[in-house]
Amino acid sequence: MKEEVYNRFKEYSGSHCWQYEVRKQHFWDDIESLNFSSSMVASFRPRDFEVRHVPKDDKLNCDVVKEFIEKYEWLGKMPARPTHRFTATFGSLIAGAIVMATPNTFSNLLGKESRDMEKLISRGACSAWAPKGLNSKLVMASVRWMAKNTDFRIFTAYSDPEAKELGTIYQACNFYYLGQTSGTSKQYFDPERPERGWFSDRNFRHKSKYYMYADNIGVGREQFKKWMKKYSPDWTLVPEQVKLDIKKEEKRYRQSCLVRERSETKPKHKYAYILGSTKSETKQLRRRFEELNPHLANLPYPKERGA
Repeated sequence: MKEEVYNRFKEYSGSHCWQYEVRKQHFWDDIESLNFSSSMVASFRPRDFEVRHVPKDDKLNCDVVKEFIEKYEWLGKMPARPTHRFTATFGSLIAGAIVMATPNTFSNLLGKESRDMEKLISRGACSAWAPKGLNSKLVMASVRWMAKNTDFRIFTAYSDPEAKELGTIYQACNFYYLGQTSGTSKQYFDPERPERGWFSDRNFRHKSKYYMYADNIGVGREQFKKWMKKYSPDWTLVPEQVKLDIKKEEKRYRQSCLVRERSETKPKHKYAYILGSTKSETKQLRRRFEELNPHLANLPYPKERGA
């Protein structure tokens, strides 16, 4: 698995997006294992599929989503902080999945106070036998469920040019296009965890990494949790020697990773959808977005794959 995912990030040069290629690769095996005929698959329409929210305490179906994402998704792994999962099913069979997560960085599209309103569409894929249009239905049904059942109102997503992705689904769903984001000047790759792909400098200061550092220096994550604020350590509570050891461990881990400069990477396309629980709230939030971000309100969609 590690070698397969590493080669995917290193060598993919197809003319179509990677998920299109993997769907073609699995098509005949998938329909044979399900005892579907090609004519039956051709007759499927998005209306034949039901989109469902998968509660986080539904371990069985959470595991199904995880296996599906690992098989069909470009990144080949669940995100670090998944919070909400959705499936598109035909009867009891899963044909698509979306996983939302807490963003590593927040967009502040509606001002700094909107941080608690943002959710990242972190993973998403459909099976080889899913009908055209199911991916768009899955995205929009998931977003509508979130707007109706939670306080989240901003839904961001990325498309990776290295996977030859344009964000066609988000364009079809009328997301705002926010441009290409370069992130930090360097990106890193953990050879021991290649399925995570390239990540930014911010990852070294992620909450989960501080727990890893604490385990590695013998302090333990449970103790370190007592010194954490919501997203980062409260360094005034951390003993001085532990603070020094944590910083040394962060440096050691950083040096164990491969590194590449921004000039070697293709910035990701970023999209956002804003939706309230009512029409009036949606209208109000979108007006606010356009007032705060006039340069983003009508940014044209990209059309050149891999650019």
